[in-house]
Amino acid sequence: MDENIAEVQKYYDLIVDFLVNYSFQLLGAVVLLLIGLWIAGAIASWVNNLCLRHQVDVTLANFLSNLVKIIVVVMVLVMVLNQLGIAITPFIAAIGAASLGAGLAFQGLLSNYAAGLTIILTRLFAIGNTIRVQGVYGVVKDIKLAHTLLENEDGEEIMIPNKHIVGEIVHNSDASRVIEAEVGVAYQSDMDLAITTVTQAIESACGDLDDVKVAVGIDRFDDSAIVIGYRVWVPSLNFFERKYAINKAVLDAINQANIEIPFPQRVVHQAANN
Repeated sequence: MDENIAEVQKYYDLIVDFLVNYSFQLLGAVVLLLIGLWIAGAIASWVNNLCLRHQVDVTLANFLSNLVKIIVVVMVLVMVLNQLGIAITPFIAAIGAASLGAGLAFQGLLSNYAAGLTIILTRLFAIGNTIRVQGVYGVVKDIKLAHTLLENEDGEEIMIPNKHIVGEIVHNSDASRVIEAEVGVAYQSDMDLAITTVTQAIESACGDLDDVKVAVGIDRFDDSAIVIGYRVWVPSLNFFERKYAINKAVLDAINQANIEIPFPQRVVHQAANN
């Protein structure tokens, strides 16, 4: 019993001695940490607001504010360790060795981060843009350091690792996609009437859109028809819905205008038997 009491008394004395000698250092370190975290958040918020006031891209503004916050937090942690009397040199050496090992183990992940940083800094595209890359189409919903998130017309979310974007051919059509279609009319048709009819049908089908862009004209001359091509810029998230509605409107308008849509024809000559 006396031995247990002595053991407890030993630890009690150690704790009391530690608190007497280091209590102010601990309190100062905690206060310094809390103040430093508050300052880091305030500076990050100020940087973000400053970027937005100067019309910097939202993704780039968020990245810069987070980077500044991380730098300030690291500086505060170094000050806290110094306040506690802990040497930071061994930690720096350990972090360097660990970073080297992590870099070799996570080369693929780090390449995604490097590509994500490239996308953000070069502003290759922004949130809300419609991009096509690696055969995938969609509206950019979010840009992370490791991946880019797209959303297509069906509401599917497509996650593309950033290393598969940087260095590839990227088509960026802002928030729109182009409907490209065509219709053939007979050679004897009034071409001015046909082009006007197609144009008015498209404009009618897109009447709810602001400043719709339409291009209609003679695309080529086939064997049995003159092909009228049309291109329409529509919002990406209802691309196919608009395409089907426009094609139906064009067909109805051509029929109502009594413009002939010829069938492909082939004339076969057979030699007479003597």
